[in-house]
Amino acid sequence: MSYKNDQPYNDLPLLPPSVELETKEILKKSISATAKLAELKGMGDQLPNQAVLLSGLGIQEAKLSSEIENIVTTNDEIFKAVSHIEGHYDSATKEVLRYRDALWTGFHAMKEQKLLTTNLFIELAATIKQQDNLTVRRLPGTKIMNSRREVVYTPPEGEEIIRHKLANLEQFIHADDSLDALVKMAIVHYQFEAIHPFSDGNGRTGRIINILFLVLKDLLDLPVLYLSRYIIQNKNQYYTLLRSVTEEGAWTSWVMFMLDAVEQTAISTIQKIRTLKDLLADTQREIQIKAPRIYSKDLVEALFTQPYCRIQFLEQAGLGHRQTVANYLKKLDEIGIMHGVKSGREVYYINQKMVDWIVG
Repeated sequence: MSYKNDQPYNDLPLLPPSVELETKEILKKSISATAKLAELKGMGDQLPNQAVLLSGLGIQEAKLSSEIENIVTTNDEIFKAVSHIEGHYDSATKEVLRYRDALWTGFHAMKEQKLLTTNLFIELAATIKQQDNLTVRRLPGTKIMNSRREVVYTPPEGEEIIRHKLANLEQFIHADDSLDALVKMAIVHYQFEAIHPFSDGNGRTGRIINILFLVLKDLLDLPVLYLSRYIIQNKNQYYTLLRSVTEEGAWTSWVMFMLDAVEQTAISTIQKIRTLKDLLADTQREIQIKAPRIYSKDLVEALFTQPYCRIQFLEQAGLGHRQTVANYLKKLDEIGIMHGVKSGREVYYINQKMVDWIVG
């Protein structure tokens, strides 16, 4: 049956694709992207406290990945919610935080089992959508539309068909073959999005699968490379190339796009880590000069674990009793390193350097 965008694509071909994908052009690009990933992998090891890096990158990825699906909130709302500052948060903010929860759920599950499975995909989507009984689509009628409400793609229908294609995707992910890992990631991403197994949350789940795949293949130790910013910057091209694979079998252009996404994102993340190291060093020196009595390496790291710091965060970090750490934060406010903000009965402290680093 020929492909028609308004008919369920139940004939979506199984993997692997029946075309040659390890062309000279693609392999050259993959070598370049893999080298940058290796550099990024080493950069993460240079930070004394990797939680500082993971917190900031995870927050921004949750926001950007959600924005691709038109779920928009402000950095301020997200930072407050992440820090559990009292307030009433809208549904968009809550959904962004659930994406972050799904990311960490997937990372820990995959590290334990070394598997990317349909059950894990369901768990990721269920966490994002906060639906305990979520499963693959069973009802017909799902269609992908553009901004003009025109149908551009109709994914496969029928639970048995969808599960069959997901089982094939699992087999492809874990197959003991010689296919280049980054090329394979690009294929996996297309296939998951084409199967579109859930009623909602497919794009975000697929982007989490990307980072989990890189960790699974030992290209990264930690989830620090996120493609959402690159996709936002090239959104039209991203969706056009996805459709071109479906409509024309144009795999080469799609794989090249994803390889460039990995390489460019690795480059920008390497620079982000260098900037973070500089911020930590600058803050350390500033406290040593302006408030030497309260300085400690652990205090500096604690200030960068959340963009908005609360007294109890420093308590939990073992830096002292409540009154002691409260005095630390007041002193840091006085010397301009933190900025105190009153919220109800509590004061929280903004680390503006970290805020700028996250959103920059």
